[in-house]
Amino acid sequence: MRDLISKPIICVALLTACAGVQQELKAEETLSPEQSQFFENKIRPVLIKQCYSCHSVQENEREGGLTLDTREGIRSGGEQGPAVVPGSHSQSLLLKAIRFTDSKLKMPPDGKLSEDQIADFEKWVAMGAPDPRDGEGGAKVQYEIDIEKGRKFWAFQPPTAVELPQVRIQDWPRTEIDYFLLAKMEANGFDPVADCEPNILARRLYFDLVGLPPAPEKLAQFEKDYANNSQAAVASLVDELLQSQGFGERWGRHWLDVARYAESSGNASNFAFPHAWRYRDWVIEAFMNDMPYDQFVRAQLAGDLLPAQNETEQAANLIATGFLAIGPKSLNERNRQQFQMDVVDEQIDTTFQAFQALTVACARCHDHRFDPIPQTDYYALAGIFRSTETCYGTIRSVQSNHPSPLLVLPADANVPAGVASLDASRRAVLERQIEIQREQLAELSGPDSNIRRIFYQSRVSQLTGELNSYDEQGTPKLRAMGVREGLRTDDCPLYIRGEIEQPGQVVKRGFPQVLTDKQPSIGRYDSGRMELAEWIASPENPLTARVMVNRVWLHLMGRGLVTTVDNFGASGQRPSHPELLDHLAISFVENDWSVKQLIRSIVLSRAYQLSSRMDPENYRQDPDNVYVWRMPKRRLEAEALRDTLLALGQNLDVDFPEGSLVAQQGEGNVSFRIRGDLAAGDVHRSVYLPIVRDEIPEILSIFDFPDPSLIIGERSSTTIPEQSLFLMNSEFVIDQARGMSAHLISKYSTESDRVNYAYRMCYSRLPEPSEMRNATLFLYVYGKEHNEAATWAAFCQALFASAEFSLR
Repeated sequence: MRDLISKPIICVALLTACAGVQQELKAEETLSPEQSQFFENKIRPVLIKQCYSCHSVQENEREGGLTLDTREGIRSGGEQGPAVVPGSHSQSLLLKAIRFTDSKLKMPPDGKLSEDQIADFEKWVAMGAPDPRDGEGGAKVQYEIDIEKGRKFWAFQPPTAVELPQVRIQDWPRTEIDYFLLAKMEANGFDPVADCEPNILARRLYFDLVGLPPAPEKLAQFEKDYANNSQAAVASLVDELLQSQGFGERWGRHWLDVARYAESSGNASNFAFPHAWRYRDWVIEAFMNDMPYDQFVRAQLAGDLLPAQNETEQAANLIATGFLAIGPKSLNERNRQQFQMDVVDEQIDTTFQAFQALTVACARCHDHRFDPIPQTDYYALAGIFRSTETCYGTIRSVQSNHPSPLLVLPADANVPAGVASLDASRRAVLERQIEIQREQLAELSGPDSNIRRIFYQSRVSQLTGELNSYDEQGTPKLRAMGVREGLRTDDCPLYIRGEIEQPGQVVKRGFPQVLTDKQPSIGRYDSGRMELAEWIASPENPLTARVMVNRVWLHLMGRGLVTTVDNFGASGQRPSHPELLDHLAISFVENDWSVKQLIRSIVLSRAYQLSSRMDPENYRQDPDNVYVWRMPKRRLEAEALRDTLLALGQNLDVDFPEGSLVAQQGEGNVSFRIRGDLAAGDVHRSVYLPIVRDEIPEILSIFDFPDPSLIIGERSSTTIPEQSLFLMNSEFVIDQARGMSAHLISKYSTESDRVNYAYRMCYSRLPEPSEMRNATLFLYVYGKEHNEAATWAAFCQALFASAEFSLR
């Protein structure tokens, strides 16, 4: 083990890290939202389409004694044994069957699944084969869809304003939010815990609003102001943080989780999206500038159709539609129509989960199993997106059968290029390389030259793509991912069982009937996206404001008022405080859809400023803190942890970077060209790190960064040995410990001052007397064998490795 981290204080800190987090954080549910979504999006549709006709209870078909339409059936298996053994590829017969590696066991019998589908099943088994299905083939949830009855469901009713509830403790509430929460507590026999200390509140506000800890000097000023006028000090700090660049970076990243932001196509053929970073930056700036949320919605769905006052605004509107273009793509799919409908499906799923928290895409192959969404409603939406051209770029190459154009940004839009200009020498090199590859192609002959031919063709395509991204003067062409109206706009047929070979009735473009009794009037040559955007962004839409309010509440309070933040449907959870949810939704709209104002109203509430201390009786009755009687301790996300380490190590670059490291790599397949260590030397904030599907930077993936191919409103939070090992052995962490050590040594001359300041930097508090004694002992013992810099670096790393460091 490295000399720097060989002493007992480090080991003790690392051993307590996992235990401390486990004690503070809520235990994971049996099935996380991410696992459930992966099954619903990737596994269930394939089972329905390819397997149920021969292996399901519903179809009364049990060939080989195997049924695949229940969790129990797929795991118990048939005559040959379990079809799926969670976590084991070798023992899962289903994998063997779909891989076609056994001549006697090939399923489905009429043709092998695509490589992407096989990879999805392998990933599913590896993650433990999460399966939300229950009962006999889903018979328990079958019903005739009754639209009128469905409209009476709570989520499909407009938010309703109510009077503030009466409370017994009159002097406790500070805001209207507090009245709703306290009334619920009192009705159920709970008393809230005391307010938290000012240093803890400052740490909470800094991490929640900007994703960084308060500097000790800032913390001291806040504590002083708090002592004079507590709530004035809180309001002043909140306003300062809301106006900072860090707020846009912190809250923009929350939205990028929902928008499944990534810079490559993913799947078996993982091709770069060199222009995806423009959407990332647009999101960050939208939150920085407090773009009204209804405008935020319209821009992402139909920015290309919105009026603009100048070319800069026009470019921003085009870039915003990257929301619909950055999703994963199966570029190696050979069937053009299948590829198009898969893109449409992904866009429907993202749009309705992100803005409406509804799993509408479940109705692609059959009527929705839980919500009143018939298959016709799905194809009414499919007509809108099929009448839209998705411009994501990529070059034509091996495994990339579906290249597309990009949106052309206005020449005078005043947007950054993102890459350096092409000088004459580089142009000459590119042209010469293209010529050489073509010459080698021309010389190839014979059947054994196919592999080399593919390589040369791919190389020519990649080099030509790079050359074509510049104009004659070597200036980068201004391009963006996004969407625009398709050359052909038309209604879509309903594909029976979701199969493109079985078109049925043509369905008029429109919206889910359960959410509106008035269908749009869409022009013959219009896609309908503008109408869709206006409908979703309307104050009359019953879900839009509620869903966003709930997302914000989750990030600030640790638990959504609706805990299934991406699912407000019948299979989701009911709101714990429905009156409060409606109150916040109505206020959100009345305050011009201001996200900053919404956040401000929540963090100024007394509930937000509660202590995290445990009340044994409250905990016994309400272990999940449903009634918000305390503020739960929450683990820092990967980005906040990395940014904090860089900040304490005096290495964080808070300036805006231009472009992306992926953009600098250019077009083409990234599977062999871009690895997770691409960003090893980047010290910008983590929101700007390259997000390549299946190649997430190590520090992000270890600390629960979400799958960028899925819509994730709430991240999973795990406690695994790799996290402690990373903090113990990573050269990145050790470098930050050295940087902090040098800062302490240069700033203070005495040992006690250094320890005090280190604790303020890492934990936003002073050390307890026992901690000061232990620190003094460690520094003495370790310092006998090491120089001053190494001794203090080891001490700093011990602070990094503790559980408290990663909590807020």
